[in-house]
Amino acid sequence: MTGSNPLVRDRDVDFLLYEVHNVLDLCKLPAFAEHGRETFDLFLRSAAKLARDSLFPLFREMDEQPARLVDGRVHEHPKMGELYARMVELGIVTAGRPEEVGGAQLPSCITSMAYLYLMAGNGGAVGYPLLTAGAGHLIESFGSDALRELFLERMYGGSWSGTMALTEPQAGSSLGDITTSASPIEGREDVYRIKGNKIFISGGDHQFLDNIVHLTLARRVGDPAGVKGISLFAVPRMRPVAGAPEQLEFNDVHTSQLVHKIGWKGLASLGLSYGENEDCRGWLVGKPCQGLRYMFQMMNEARLLVGANATATASAAYHESLAYARVRTQGRRLDRRTGADSSGPVALIEHPDVRRMLLRQKAIVEGSMSLIVASARYADLAEHHEDPARREQARLLLDMLTPVTKSFAAERGFESTSLALQIHGGYGYSSEYLPELWMREQRLNSIHEGTTAIHSLDLLGRKVVAKGGQALMTLAGVIGADIQAAHQHGELVELCEAVTHELERTGKLTQVLGARGLGGDVIGMLAHSVDYLTLFSNLVVAWQWLRIAGASCKALQGPLADERRAYYQAKVEAARYWIRTELADNARLAKLCESAEDSYLKVPDAGW
Repeated sequence: MTGSNPLVRDRDVDFLLYEVHNVLDLCKLPAFAEHGRETFDLFLRSAAKLARDSLFPLFREMDEQPARLVDGRVHEHPKMGELYARMVELGIVTAGRPEEVGGAQLPSCITSMAYLYLMAGNGGAVGYPLLTAGAGHLIESFGSDALRELFLERMYGGSWSGTMALTEPQAGSSLGDITTSASPIEGREDVYRIKGNKIFISGGDHQFLDNIVHLTLARRVGDPAGVKGISLFAVPRMRPVAGAPEQLEFNDVHTSQLVHKIGWKGLASLGLSYGENEDCRGWLVGKPCQGLRYMFQMMNEARLLVGANATATASAAYHESLAYARVRTQGRRLDRRTGADSSGPVALIEHPDVRRMLLRQKAIVEGSMSLIVASARYADLAEHHEDPARREQARLLLDMLTPVTKSFAAERGFESTSLALQIHGGYGYSSEYLPELWMREQRLNSIHEGTTAIHSLDLLGRKVVAKGGQALMTLAGVIGADIQAAHQHGELVELCEAVTHELERTGKLTQVLGARGLGGDVIGMLAHSVDYLTLFSNLVVAWQWLRIAGASCKALQGPLADERRAYYQAKVEAARYWIRTELADNARLAKLCESAEDSYLKVPDAGW
């Protein structure tokens, strides 16, 4: 580790929130009227301090001392309970929830950036409270008053944690194939006997709190097969004793195995077995057969959090490699400048290809950060804007950007982290330096909460063609307005024209593929869905960089100290880099999608 890693640069957070996305406008909405920059910055700086002072110092240690399974119970790192208490004290479990349930009612824009700091410090440790927040939100949104009283106060208060328990060993991502069952218990309304198995349950067992509430998908006996028959249940590891709810008894929820992951070792992942002794009880959340619809609230929140985690990990790795490139000397300048210092080795950052790798990391990290803020802002507007039409517009945009925010950050974040390792050279390929650990952590982000392929099918097969393409047309209008705003800066005209061209190409390609699907050629439409997602993501992040460049050019018009001027000029160059290098690839990707290139579909099974 080289010096003090900021993990996420405060100046970048402030710039994106207040100069690019103008989040203070949200304070005009009644939901956020009590807030302002003072409260926003207090929360953000507190999160940054916790990340840097407490979470990051334990990052490597928690990787080297992962959770253990002892006599059927998971034993996590001994400092995890202390970290959890500090995160609860900070308020991250309820930061975005209403005041009536003990929350601070902060905008998602602000909480997302706070999470970014924490995840950059120690993503595994932060998983515990964020899973609890998502599980509690499900009960808050869809549970009865009795269910909220039973579970919510303890979860939001920090004495109980929560998880999401979806998939099963035989089902994978195909949730319609789950077999966990729920049988009614005579005389107990909305309480069922649960039996089945779940796998990859993050935070599913630990020692540092009294209880864990698993928000579990299961099928009531007699309900339809497939996704239409799935219901949602709150299944605690320890259940309240009938007649004495303050006392707890074991609820027949067993840890069946510990998953030995290559990264994220600070957050235990495991298998659960419900009802081995026919005595596991679950409380129905909401209406029967609506479980998957309810769970999508937590799943979509988690997808955005995965994008944030991928961005945070790439950010920490970028700042590490930048610091290393400044202090590590090796080789001579290519131009062999004459001078007193020309005979010795130069810092890595003097080499053109190292600068290319650093700028690529910067473009990926900061473009992802901007996209996270944009998506979070649409989430705030979708829930809290007073105009129903604005809420619907924001919801359309959020739904369409969610698979992009998750997948772009995951896929390109891995690439960015790999570049950080490359800059470290041979030292990067050793456990003495952190890039290899960040690479292991990063690899999961394109797998969990839906693989990249799943999100590409969601984007092309559902989101961009929904309501006759209304969401895509809405996005085109928003991007078009930002192009017009950026066009007033003469130095951005080239970039505006490139983004305009690719916006038109994307619209035409989507029409071709959508018509192909409507005509019954589903394979022809979706076989290159990942290529379409990549193309679409390149455009969306180019849009974000155009916004960043516009805000930077505006700042450069005034008097600035040299350091601040350099800060904004670097943003403009990063925008040029991204738009010139990545949008150029969209022509190739569009050709693959439109031609339905099918070589991999034609390989005989015996030929592999």
